Amino acid sequence: MMENDIIICRCQEVTRQEILDAIEQGATTVDGVKRRTRAGMGLCQGKTCERLVAKIISQETGIPMEQILPQTKRMPVRPVKIGILGGSEDE
Repeated sequence: MMENDIIICRCQEVTRQEILDAIEQGATTVDGVKRRTRAGMGLCQGKTCERLVAKIISQETGIPMEQILPQTKRMPVRPVKIGILGGSEDE
């Protein structure tokens, strides 16, 4: 059994206990845990932690792993200077 203070999502530093708390609050999907804890929202976009989060959900809820949907993937957002989108050279 894993310790509850072990970090599951390294990018956002989310612990197993935080994931357990999210499940206790009603999260039964990876996206549900993600919304409550930010697990999977870091630079790796869940490549490191998604399977671990799904495994914890499965263990705690009894939902088989194959029935737990993967998280919604989105590109990381970074600020972009307005000049890059439509610089003065386009005039």
